[in-house]
Parts: sequence; C-alpha cells; structure tokens
Amino acid sequence: MGTIKRTFANSLTGTGKLSATNLDSNIPAANIADASVTNVTTLPDAVGQGIKSVAGSPPSQALGDIWYNSVTGTLKNYGVVAAAWSTGGNLGTARNDTAGAGTQDAGLAFGGNDGTDSTATEEYNGSSWTAGGSLSTARNGLGGAGTQTAGLAFGGDFPVTNVTEEYNGSSWSPGGNMGTGRYALGGVGIQTAALAFGGRAQPATTNVTEEYNGSTWTAGGNMARTGNAQIRLAGAGTQTAALGFGGLNVAETEEYDGTVWTSGGNLNTARWSLAGAGIQTAALAFGGARPGDIAQTTTEKYDGSSWTNTAELATGRWEIGGAGTQPAGLGFGGFDGTSNLASTEEFTDTFNAIKTVTTS
Repeated sequence: MGTIKRTFANSLTGTGKLSATNLDSNIPAANIADASVTNVTTLPDAVGQGIKSVAGSPPSQALGDIWYNSVTGTLKNYGVVAAAWSTGGNLGTARNDTAGAGTQDAGLAFGGNDGTDSTATEEYNGSSWTAGGSLSTARNGLGGAGTQTAGLAFGGDFPVTNVTEEYNGSSWSPGGNMGTGRYALGGVGIQTAALAFGGRAQPATTNVTEEYNGSTWTAGGNMARTGNAQIRLAGAGTQTAALGFGGLNVAETEEYDGTVWTSGGNLNTARWSLAGAGIQTAALAFGGARPGDIAQTTTEKYDGSSWTNTAELATGRWEIGGAGTQPAGLGFGGFDGTSNLASTEEFTDTFNAIKTVTTS
C-alpha cells in the first residue's frame, strides 16, 4: 500500500506513541491498516460531543459554551449581553438641574428647577420614586454626594449660595457652609468626605476645590481648567480619587488625588450639563448638551485613562441628575430642549449570562 510520512498531526512511533522529534520517518504499515482508518464510523465519547445535552445548565460555564437544555427543549449559550439603558420609574416632579446621590436601587434626587427653584427630595428604590424630606434652601445647579440615607447638598442658585445640608434618610439639617458660594459645580464623595470643584461664583467662574469632613469645608488643590470650562461639568469618584469631566464646550477630564488635579483622557464628545457616576477608574458620563443646545444621548465609560462610547440614553437631555456606578448607573430628570423631564433611565453595563439561542 506504499508508505505514509509522519507529520505533526500523525507522528506515531512503531509502538503507537507520539514522536515529537522525528517527523521525517515512515509510519509502520501496522499502524495504517484498513481496520484503523477506513472502518471508523463514529467518534468515541472521549473525543467529546459537539453540543452537550444537559438537564438544566452545566454547573459552570465558560464564555462561548453552547448546550442543549433537555428540560426546556432549548439551545443555550453563555455569552455577552450588550450594555443598555432601560426605563425606570418617573420622578414625582419633572425638573432640571437637580443633584443626585446613592445607587441605582437606592437613589436620591434633590433640588432643581420645576419652573421655580425646588426644595423637593425624592428617593428611588430601583423601580419608583417616593417623596423624602424637603431641603431647607430651594436651589438648582447644586452639588450632591453621599448615599440615600446619608446625602449631602451644597452650593446652588438662585441666588448663588454656599449653604450645605446633610440628609439622614428622612430630613435635611444644616452642615458647614462652603468657603466659596457657587452653582453649576461638580461634586463627589460621601457625606463625611466630599469634594466640591469648579462652578460659577458670581460674577465669575471658579476652579476652586473644597473638601468636606462632615462638618467643615477646607481648601483643596485648584483645577487646571480656566474660563467656561469650569462650569457645567460632572464628577465621579471619591474625595481622594476624583474625576471632573466635561464643561461648557469642552471635553477635558481631570483627575484628583486628594491634593492636585492632573490631566486625564478627553471625552469623545465635548458637552456640558452632563451627569456622572462611578469611580475614578470606572466612571460613567451621560447626557449633556452640545453647541446650539442640542440634547445628547451619548454615554461614555472611563477606564482610568480613556473614554469609550457605549449604549446611548433613550432620551437626549441636559441638566440631568445622575447617581450609581459604571455597571449600574441612574439618570433622571433634565431638560430636552423643550420641557423639563420626569423620566428615569437605568444603565446596565456589558455582562456575561446564559442566553437562549434563537433564529432571530
């Protein structure tokens, strides 16, 4: 029957073992008898099956796995679910320029403008908003930080104020006044370790940063930005690891280490009156406006050095309130260029999950 040369795929020695060094010799005739080649009609179980049949789901899955669920009679795979915004419960009062704090399933919205400056506070439980205790000082364009049961409101307009208030889950009480009264500022952190930066301190904009310790504000390092870049920006992170991004007609991002601000990666879309969520190395930027007051649906994710576009809001808006994290963000209220909004949207980042395989 002639001879067959060994290759990487069929390099067998005379004893049937794999030869990793001698690939140029002939395969013994005994190893290529018809019985071992032409008579093979099935593959043994050791080779594995193309698609496994499982009564339910495998005990563990790896990305890309496919199996047949014999209980439900469906084909399943473990794959990537794309990032998306979904509809949440409406605010009780449509408004813009509100501040936010907390998480996607325990959010806080306070202040803003519903035709007049508002004292309203609302609490979100992951599906609906309910009324909370009212702010003592009505204002819009204020800064926010903290959680649903330990929130912080500071600054705002009109008139420009330096007033700080602390929320305990049911009512607001006075905190220490800011050194510089302002509105359209950025705010991050928690009630006992918050950060306020940028904004407009009439009649001029400011790059001043202040740090709150739960009772008093003290000076931090000034932002590098100047002019209108200092107003209508958003923030994310903590007092010692913060982000400030966007602003009037700019894409700038700055990172704060508790002492100084340094340049980070620019947003892909320059915009103002956007919202932020998350931490310095995993932030979310969404909404805002472009020149001509064009409402934005754009959403971007920050990885600590650069921004990438992700799923867009269903409704473009600026002066939007924000809270949550990068994997689970919360956007609410705002202005779409025509009217104030009450709608809420919830962001879910890309994740891996078991999915049913369909023909669509």
